[in-house]
Amino acid sequence: MSYDDQNEHNQTPKSKSNKSWLIGVVGAVIGSIIMFILLTSFTDMNMTLDESNDTNNTEETENANSEDSQGQSGNSNSENVNVDISTQTTEVVDSVSNAIVGVVNIQEQNIFGRQQQESGQGSTGSGVVYKEQDGSAYVVTNHHVIEGASSVEVVFQDETQVEAEVVGSDMYTDLAVLRIDNEHVSEVIELGQSDSLDVGEPVVAIGNPLGLQFAGSVTKGVVSGKDRLIPVDLNEDGTKDWQMEVLQTDAAINPGNSGGALVNMKGQLVGINSMKISSAQLEGLGFAIPIGSAKPIMDELEADGAVTRPYVGISPMSLADVPKYHWQNTLNLPEDVQKGVVVASVENMSPAAQGGLEQYDVIVEIDGQSIENVLQLRQYLYNEAEAGQDINVTYYRNGEQQETTISLTSQEF
Repeated sequence: MSYDDQNEHNQTPKSKSNKSWLIGVVGAVIGSIIMFILLTSFTDMNMTLDESNDTNNTEETENANSEDSQGQSGNSNSENVNVDISTQTTEVVDSVSNAIVGVVNIQEQNIFGRQQQESGQGSTGSGVVYKEQDGSAYVVTNHHVIEGASSVEVVFQDETQVEAEVVGSDMYTDLAVLRIDNEHVSEVIELGQSDSLDVGEPVVAIGNPLGLQFAGSVTKGVVSGKDRLIPVDLNEDGTKDWQMEVLQTDAAINPGNSGGALVNMKGQLVGINSMKISSAQLEGLGFAIPIGSAKPIMDELEADGAVTRPYVGISPMSLADVPKYHWQNTLNLPEDVQKGVVVASVENMSPAAQGGLEQYDVIVEIDGQSIENVLQLRQYLYNEAEAGQDINVTYYRNGEQQETTISLTSQEF
């Protein structure tokens, strides 16, 4: 190898190294510039994002505060509404609660030859103080609450217990009036107008469900219906023999509420709680005697101790309750007579006896109005007729249709 070749060989790596160095420097400069640009852009972008996020966060915070404010405002309004409603109901209850009392039916039982008094089973109910006069106070309750009692006691809200006198009681309207000394009476309820009630109007039922343990219980509902006619079995023989005119409410009425108050939002007594229809398929079917129909009975019981109604003097039985074998074989009825009232017996010297009615006569009409059963007979006599009135009775005797006139007298029930 010549010298020149060796020199060339020796110089080539240095030239390449210089070029590599130059390229590295240039690359580094360019990389720095690129990184600077990227960092600057990224910083700007971050600032933009941060500002955007700050703006969004501010808006979200403002929205949240606004929602909180609105929520608080809503809650405030809601609370005000609830307070208004609760206050109205509470004021009504506070204004009448001392006029609602417990009524205890005490019956004598003969145990080992000794008379013993005890509260009759299922005989604790409710009552309402509705009048004060001449040192006495009057309490209205249900007939079935005090029925069969040897004595009756009234229990006030403060648990004071006083003996009460049964002034009078009426089975047909299920009403009774008690009299007590007014020494412990602090409040008398105001009577309202049941005729002016509207369906859907709020009412409150107050009484002692299941006895004195839950004395003064309050339930709230509405008037569900007016002028309801509910058939009832007065003598518990399994046959409906009377029809009560009642108010319907969905305010809960339970055993022990009987005789308690149904009150409107003015704190006025508009009904006497009386009964409910209980079934697994039914809910909210409670009934109260309208004060409009109860007040005349209360006045009559208070004045006379009994209710006076027209008197006929027969023991009636619905034809439907008589085995069909007797329709033709005993009563000798025509086949087209399917409804009516059988005269089971006639009292001596009664209007029916004087009018010529006899045992086994079958009444089918009174004054041209069809009489299909005992319920309709009583409804007509007690609601349509009056003592002293003459009624025209159409009946069948031994298969023949006949008529007679009966002059009604009066009888206390």
